Amino acid sequence: MQPPLAHRAIEAEPDIGLLLPCNVVVREEADATITVAFMDPEAVMQLVGKPEVHALGKEVRALLQRVCASLKA
Repeated sequence: MQPPLAHRAIEAEPDIGLLLPCNVVVREEADATITVAFMDPEAVMQLVGKPEVHALGKEVRALLQRVCASLKA
């Protein structure tokens, strides 16, 4: 998670640090293709019952999806 987004999350819910950072896995498969996978921050942020935190999870998820899409291009 980018530092400004992490800061916003911590401001909204101080204990959110237990759920950070967003985990990303990059691995080479047997057929030499590269797989990039990430934890769904929107799903994780739903564990906190605050709408502003859930909205932040959606924002981070959209950013990660953009990154993954750009890797496939």
